[in-house]
Amino acid sequence: MSILDQIVFGKVSTAPDISLRYAEMGSGPLVLMVHGFPESWYSWRHQLPAIAKAGFRAVAVDVRGYGGSSAPKEVEAYSMAELAGDMASLAHSLSPDQPAIIIGHDWGAPIAWTSALLHPDRFRAVSGLSIPHSAPGPVSADILQDQFFTQKGRYFYQVDFQEVGTAEAELEADPAEVIRKFYYAISGDAPEGTWPADKKPGDGLLKGLPEPPMPLPWLDHDDVAYLAGEFSRSGFHGPLNRYRNQRRDHAMLTALDSNVIHQPSLFIGGTSDLATRLAGPDSLEKLAKLLPGLQGLHMLEGCGHWTQQERSGEVNALLVDWLAKQ
Repeated sequence: MSILDQIVFGKVSTAPDISLRYAEMGSGPLVLMVHGFPESWYSWRHQLPAIAKAGFRAVAVDVRGYGGSSAPKEVEAYSMAELAGDMASLAHSLSPDQPAIIIGHDWGAPIAWTSALLHPDRFRAVSGLSIPHSAPGPVSADILQDQFFTQKGRYFYQVDFQEVGTAEAELEADPAEVIRKFYYAISGDAPEGTWPADKKPGDGLLKGLPEPPMPLPWLDHDDVAYLAGEFSRSGFHGPLNRYRNQRRDHAMLTALDSNVIHQPSLFIGGTSDLATRLAGPDSLEKLAKLLPGLQGLHMLEGCGHWTQQERSGEVNALLVDWLAKQ
C-alpha cells in the first residue's frame, strides 16, 4: 500500500495569510518532522509509519513555500525566525496541552534546532539529521561563501541561489531533472567526484551533474514523479528564498543571549554527506557544548545527504529508540 493511501492531510494557519499543509499518521504525543531543500513532507514517507507504530502522532509538514503550504513572495518571509514561528504555531495547534518533539533534516535541521532554541515551551526534545546545530560565527555564511568560492572563481550553489529569478528559471524548467540529478550527486550512491570540482560562478546547479542509474535503491520513478509534481505546482521561489536570508538569520542568532539548546537532543549524519563536511571539521566536536542534553550522535557509514531516505531502516530504529526515552 502506498504511503499516500495511509496518511491523512491537514492544514493549519500559523501566521496571517500563512497556512501549512501536513501529513499525519497515528495517535499519541506529537512528533513533528521538518524537511529540507528541495524536498517536501514526502521525505519522511518511511518515518511516518514507523513513528506512528511506536505510539506517536507522526506529522510531516510542508515548510512554507513548498507543496500545499502558503508561498509568500517576499524574501524576508522565509527568515529562520519566521519558519521557527511556523513550527511553534503548528505544534501549539496540534498539541496545545503538551510540548512536541521536533525532528529536522537538511534546512529542516536548523529550523528544528532554532525552533527548540526560540520556543522551548513548545518543543521538549529535538533531533537533527545531516546539519549539526551550530553557533553563529563572526560574519554571516554568505560572506564566507563569497570569499571561499566566488572570489576564487569557484561555483557554490548557495551563492548561485542569491539572485532572485535566475535559479528559479533553471530549476523550474524541469523539476524531475533537478530531483534526479541533485539527489543522486550528493547521495552515498554517487562515486567520489560526482559533484564537479571545476564549475565556475554562474554555471548553474545542474551543469556537470550526471543522470543517475534509476531507480536508486532508495529513490524510484514514482518518488521522483511525486516530488516533481509538488514543485511543478509550487515552484522554487519560496524554497530558494531560504538561502537569501543568511544575513537576517545571522543578525537574529547573534542577538540571542545564548545558542545552547537544553532539551534532550539527537544527531544523525552520514560519513559521505557533503553537507555535514561543509559544516566544518569541528562541528560535531562542538555539539556537546551546544547540546548539553545530547543523547546520541550517530554517523552512518557510507550514507550521503538524504539520511532518512537513504538509510530509512537504520534511521527509524535510532529515532524510535530515542523517542521511547522522551
